[in-house]
Amino acid sequence: MALELKIALRFLFAKKRAMLMSLAGIACGVGFFILTQAQTSGFERFYIRTILGTTGAIQVHDRFQDTLRTMAVEGEETPSGFLIAHRDARHYVEGVAEPGTVGNAIREFANVTGVSEVVSGSAALRTPVRRESVYVYGIRIEDHLAVSDLDRQIIRGDLQQMRQSSQGVLIGSALARRMQLQTGDPFELETPDQRRRYRVAAIYETGVRDIDSMRIYLQLGEARSLLKRPHGASFLQVDLRDPGRADRDAERMEAIIGHFAYSWQERERAWLEVFRALRVSSGLTVSAIIFISGLGMFNTLAMIVMERTREIAILRSMGYTRHNVLRIFLWQGSVVLAGGVLLGWGMGALATYGVSRIPIRIRGIFATDYFVVNWSLSHYVLAALIAALVVTAATLLPALRAARLEPGDVIRNSAA
Repeated sequence: MALELKIALRFLFAKKRAMLMSLAGIACGVGFFILTQAQTSGFERFYIRTILGTTGAIQVHDRFQDTLRTMAVEGEETPSGFLIAHRDARHYVEGVAEPGTVGNAIREFANVTGVSEVVSGSAALRTPVRRESVYVYGIRIEDHLAVSDLDRQIIRGDLQQMRQSSQGVLIGSALARRMQLQTGDPFELETPDQRRRYRVAAIYETGVRDIDSMRIYLQLGEARSLLKRPHGASFLQVDLRDPGRADRDAERMEAIIGHFAYSWQERERAWLEVFRALRVSSGLTVSAIIFISGLGMFNTLAMIVMERTREIAILRSMGYTRHNVLRIFLWQGSVVLAGGVLLGWGMGALATYGVSRIPIRIRGIFATDYFVVNWSLSHYVLAALIAALVVTAATLLPALRAARLEPGDVIRNSAA
């Protein structure tokens, strides 16, 4: 095996410029593949963390009553059928009438780590110079901190101010800028039949524009009084140990508690599909670099077979079998593959780190001041597998052609 490797290296060095170009192409392809996957999956994971930290893994909304439909049995002569319950045919009753009982039932699920009761409704925020429509969220602070990242989203002020006073509220950063409010500033909340005075206890920023520009948080009792909702809840926000199981847990919750359970996968399906499409598209685009490098390698190995027919014939005359010749050319592909993958891994890691330090301000669906990357071993493994597939295909055909050469045929052709 060592002698076959030496012969393979000698053949490679005879075409070192072409082989170095193929190796560089494979390394660049592997490196760019790792970088693009780190970026796209990084932004996707960061978006998911933002969603879980603002709207929770599951939201339990309206109570429902199943409406039964008759399903006909095909093939029977007499009309008959059976009744089924269909999700789209449910009759919904707005809100959660007994949030305490429903919340206790939800806490019995092994994957649940927290439940927060929320009372929500529309109001108008008024200052001496401006009036703006807002959406009020009434919460118990400690319960809501268990199902969200609200404490880590505070950028000015202190949650303690809200704990100490029912008049202290939390407002989003975009809303605060638009209304020119700072912590401690007074303002009024207005509903169709009353107006109350509050103060800004703290300002939060989630990065989600629809939340930061519309939502304000009040203590649950104060929100009930303002919105005239003395009983029940608008919805329950639920946090899970394993958010990936949210869709399955939501189905089980619906069957047990009789309320519509909305998982984060279902709520954010459109954006998740966008991120998935971007990841696949970037992977296919960058894989083209590896494919082109593979074509170059195929051409180089084919030229080696054509130019080294005499050497191959001599090797066969010395007792080398077809399998020995095949392994010589496979060794050439393996050396280029190993070098390209190792260099590509290094390039990918350095490029990923470099990109993660580039400042960029993004606000809209999440908030970040730098490029977000995801360090995952799977990106490196997948890049190596794609490179191995391309290099193997590029190496195998020339190797099989070399193995089929017969010493007698080469001598006769040379004599002719």
